[in-house]
Amino acid sequence: MRKKALLAVAALAWSALCGAQAYPARTITFIVPAPPGGATDTIARALAEDMGKRLGQTIIVDNKPGAAGMLAVQALTRAAPDGYTLLITHSAPIMNTPYLYSHVSYDVRRDLAFVSEICIGQIVFAVNSKIPARNMQEFFDWAAQNKGKVSYGSYGTGSFPHLLGAYLNQSRGLDMTHIAYKGEAPMVQDMIGGNISWAIGSVSTLGPQIQGGRLRALAIVGKQRVKALPNVPTLSEAGLRDQELSPPGWVGLMARSGTPAPVLAQLEAQARASVNSAAMKERFQSLGLEPVGSTSAEFKRDFETLEPVMARLIKATGAKAD
Repeated sequence: MRKKALLAVAALAWSALCGAQAYPARTITFIVPAPPGGATDTIARALAEDMGKRLGQTIIVDNKPGAAGMLAVQALTRAAPDGYTLLITHSAPIMNTPYLYSHVSYDVRRDLAFVSEICIGQIVFAVNSKIPARNMQEFFDWAAQNKGKVSYGSYGTGSFPHLLGAYLNQSRGLDMTHIAYKGEAPMVQDMIGGNISWAIGSVSTLGPQIQGGRLRALAIVGKQRVKALPNVPTLSEAGLRDQELSPPGWVGLMARSGTPAPVLAQLEAQARASVNSAAMKERFQSLGLEPVGSTSAEFKRDFETLEPVMARLIKATGAKAD
């Protein structure tokens, strides 16, 4: 009997090993908390194409915008923990949402597995080109002269651009109105059309409109200038040195907690290989993105470092989404 039991255990172990080695055996889905056309969607599609080739399977992108990214995260937590449903997300639903909403159905540490930090989105403060401001001080002067008339957009309630706008609004008493969109693409269209005065968004999405003269960049929200907009100063260079202005604008690959370790390891390895390839690095940099391709441990460590920064920013603005 004991011999039969040992054989059964060995058979199960072999079956599990073979199952892990066989991954992936079918199509993989990347859920994205943004509509088509924005930076997160662009990153997801580039990664899906390259990682799909490396894994030998098709990877499809499933856009689930809305509810400050919670719809997408919820969809992942309701999927089987088998590595066939993954999440490509910006930082807001992971670091901001739990502090902004009273009722969030997921717990990041309990329900999600960190696979790899894909890239850091370089962020720019831009205005409609008809606004006379050509630097941050001129913008603040103009906004002060037009109190109650200035509106700004973000790609969702609770996103970093929303919180940064709220912080600048509150700290300088500018009485500006926030308009939340379900993604960057509709936000940019409204800014070009003059329906909102300014916005903070990714260089990858706003950059072409800035270079085309429809928008004007006033500052890079980050620690250093970006290659795509070399003449645009950072907020610090423009005189804004508040600690709350350091953005945690990453995009990362996440899985369900409970996903088998061999599957997570394979996803991490292939994501890192993809992001660190010369072709993908060039592609990301051309979009104003800084490639990262971290290990899962590095990704989790960055999350644990940056999460308190967002908590402080949310507390400073008093922002609540419900």
